[in-house]
Amino acid sequence: MRRMRPTPLTGRPTVSVVIPCYNYGHFLPRAVQSVLEQPGVDVQVIVVDDASPDGSARMAEGIAASDPRVTAVVHEVNAGHIATYNDGLRLCRGDYVVLLSADDLLAPGALARAAALFEARPGLALVYGRAPSFSEEPPRPVKRPVSWTVWSGSEWIERICRRATNVIANPEAIVRREVVERAGGYDARLPHTADLYFWLQAATFGRVGRIEGPPQAYYRIHGGNMHLGEDDLSDLVERSRMFELFLSSPQLATTAVSARTALAREALARAAREYDLGRGHGPLAARYIGFAHEQGVELDGLDAWSALRRRQTFAERALARKALSVVGRAHRRMAATAELARIRRTGVA
Repeated sequence: MRRMRPTPLTGRPTVSVVIPCYNYGHFLPRAVQSVLEQPGVDVQVIVVDDASPDGSARMAEGIAASDPRVTAVVHEVNAGHIATYNDGLRLCRGDYVVLLSADDLLAPGALARAAALFEARPGLALVYGRAPSFSEEPPRPVKRPVSWTVWSGSEWIERICRRATNVIANPEAIVRREVVERAGGYDARLPHTADLYFWLQAATFGRVGRIEGPPQAYYRIHGGNMHLGEDDLSDLVERSRMFELFLSSPQLATTAVSARTALAREALARAAREYDLGRGHGPLAARYIGFAHEQGVELDGLDAWSALRRRQTFAERALARKALSVVGRAHRRMAATAELARIRRTGVA
């Protein structure tokens, strides 16, 4: 890892921004505007509507008619998000490429900041930054000093696998167009984790940079987000599938163990949470624990395993105390019944 001071952008590169859209027509104008207003770069905007029933196609075509930098692609039949992404990526002609969901926004100056880093470090394949979340309005920009962090591709891959999670929301990431071509776009085998798989693939083609300081994009949180419909266990299972596919070569065996260990640790922590919520004896806790065992790593040495065992022991003792209490109450009721019968029989207390 290397930290460095930024240098200004000297040329004027072209950035292609693909905006997939499904039923997000009401968000689309602002997303496109956040691209068209980017200073210091030329932009190519490709809006791909996936047969939205809400009129998004008309919105996309209207925006394209009003600005020659915008192209609208309209699916006649819904093809799904991966095919929608790839249809847009195949049309990219810029030096760099961004995939921006129609409900998200680019931050002011984001593309010029990323392009400056790319042009200062020609071996970079992927650049990303911060993407604060928002609901109605993005947070007001605060002036922050800009700095750069650069990793070798292998170092970044190892860091991601040690956490086994995605550190990139999506709209803040930008890649060289050659990376898209070499990767072949997004992988349809991984509908839930294709983005993380794509970032990891990019890191096999070159270095990875991060822009520290100002946000690069804004990620909108709302009820329609795809990820909000996924439960925690499904997310773990899908990430496990993705890492198994990406780390399948013998050369990455050690890294694969790191990823499986991280996934097991997270599953155990989620099982412990079930105990904290009083649901430790429910089916979900057992499924989390089963998933952890399926990772094929040693659990005994993990802090998460020790924490879970403490909760299990406490729950077992609490259950035993409850059982003893129930037995005690039963004995007391039996004794009281017997005493009452004796009094009635003998007539004395």
